[in-house]
Amino acid sequence: MDRTTGGWINGLLGVLIFSGSLPATRAAVMDFDPVFLTAARAALAGLLALGLLAAFGGKRPERGDLLPLAIVALGVVLGFPLLTALALAHITSAHSIVFVGLLPLATAGFGVLRGGERPRPAFWLFSCLGSALVAGFALARGPGGAAASDLLMLAAILVCGLGYAEGGRLSRQLGGWQVISWALVLSLPAAAGLALLTLPPGFAGIGGPAWIGLAYVSLFSMLIGFIFWYRGLAQGGIAAVGQLQLLQPFFGLALAALLLHEQVSPAMLAVTAAVVLCVAGARRFAA
Repeated sequence: MDRTTGGWINGLLGVLIFSGSLPATRAAVMDFDPVFLTAARAALAGLLALGLLAAFGGKRPERGDLLPLAIVALGVVLGFPLLTALALAHITSAHSIVFVGLLPLATAGFGVLRGGERPRPAFWLFSCLGSALVAGFALARGPGGAAASDLLMLAAILVCGLGYAEGGRLSRQLGGWQVISWALVLSLPAAAGLALLTLPPGFAGIGGPAWIGLAYVSLFSMLIGFIFWYRGLAQGGIAAVGQLQLLQPFFGLALAALLLHEQVSPAMLAVTAAVVLCVAGARRFAA
């Protein structure tokens, strides 16, 4: 298997794992405070990352890697989880998920700025077309949350795109699992302190779905998914592999329908097929 193909496979595995993040977050914020949820998931994942680094002796970052790691931490460890949790306290997971279709453009844009990548013009054509399909689908879904929640989701997309691009660039030096592990460890003191400050007075009223959601976002969304995702970005290119995120809203909507009993419309299936074609076109012109 060549490096590029490996990158797309790893990237797809990461997208599949991330597809459950927003439904799991929605389930968790039904009972947990959004700030506590954000801090708790980062702290739990940080402890696991600390164990991984101790067990496998990951490559230590150099002084020049600290700022990029801080950007990763602010983008994907704290920023995106907090902004989405705040939004999901007021809107449905289905409404929030479709915003993720804008992530490829954000990731590609920051990949150009931070990673020095230069995709061909046709790449941007397919990328913009895919994002337009997702945005149109979002607008056509009808009632959602308030404008403030939509703005939170847009801000989340921007900081996540930056964190993805920065992590993918840094993974070429440190390795995918090392980047997210060090970013989590860097965030651990602040996350643990904030989790203690916002600890609920009691857990008697916390339902099973909320606990499952917390466990999923802590283990899979915050750690395991990034191991595959950053490795895929490093192997296949940030802008190119980032286009796989166009599929994430539809995987996520399928999970929301299955787990949260939201309706899956025929329009979703039709747009999914069109987005798959955009992903294929973007991949062809990525280099």
